[in-house]
Amino acid sequence: MELHDVWFVLIAVLWTGYFFLEGFDFGVGVLTKLLARNRPEKRVLINTIGPVWDGNEVWLLSAGGATFAAFPEWYATLFSGFYLPLLLILVCLIVRGVAFEYRAKRPEEHWQRNWETAIFWTSLVPAFLWGVAFGNIVHGVKIDQEFNYAGGVLDLLNPYALLGGLVTLALFTFHGTVFVGLKTVGKIRERARKLALRVGLVTALLAVAFLLWTQADRGDGASLVAVAVAMASLVLALVAARAGREGWAFALSGLTIVATVAMLFLTLFPNVMPSTLNPDWSLTVTNASSSPYTLKIMTWCAAVATPIVMLYQGWTYWVFRKRIGTQHIADPVH
Repeated sequence: MELHDVWFVLIAVLWTGYFFLEGFDFGVGVLTKLLARNRPEKRVLINTIGPVWDGNEVWLLSAGGATFAAFPEWYATLFSGFYLPLLLILVCLIVRGVAFEYRAKRPEEHWQRNWETAIFWTSLVPAFLWGVAFGNIVHGVKIDQEFNYAGGVLDLLNPYALLGGLVTLALFTFHGTVFVGLKTVGKIRERARKLALRVGLVTALLAVAFLLWTQADRGDGASLVAVAVAMASLVLALVAARAGREGWAFALSGLTIVATVAMLFLTLFPNVMPSTLNPDWSLTVTNASSSPYTLKIMTWCAAVATPIVMLYQGWTYWVFRKRIGTQHIADPVH
């Protein structure tokens, strides 16, 4: 296997890790409006991801940095063509981080309510736009012979990409719902279990349509296996959620995300951005990659740094593994 193929796989792994971790993170943010009924319950939801949300975003930074270094042509075309939606995602992530930190800085009702509204929208919008972005990457966009994006913003809002956005939004919300069931106690846990079934059914309908469309359009035998795993794990996650086995439900909803992202990258390879104008103008792992020497240096750096980061993040989740409820929420001190 060539080094550019290795880095294609590594970038796929980084995006998979990001969607697995930030997926439930976004889902909990959406649930602050759908599940919590009062301020203490909103604080419980936010506290379930409080120690980990910023660490989850490290995977996004790593994926973006790896793409920039390993496939500069891919990075240039992607970020110039998808400039507005990616800028909107970036703004949402910035505001979201500020909202987590500033929400409890003042006791006024309107202050906290406004920041909670910001958390909701800055979780919902990226969860939707990431699906739109990857839907366009897999389906193909207008790339000319100079490897420049030749379309407009409206070209990105095609039916397939919009369906992809709905799938990621629903799947992340379901993932977040079972995470809340896993991390909480009391009434909020009971409501999370019930909501997980309703959200999961909607997710299943959207995911089946999207996966089958992708498989019919660009799939092969390997992607078909990933489709089967994604569908089976989603169904089993619903069964586990109904039985009150939150740990299994969370693991299986995560497996659904992993299999779905794997299917997208399997259908994409060896392209990194297919051209709908002319297949010969598509960006591939060959014509979009850096020099072999650059990839070699990156491989050694990744081999040293990646295990350290993963061990540290795993330790963080272990430290904050206990369930919480409204009885654990202390009165605010200002």
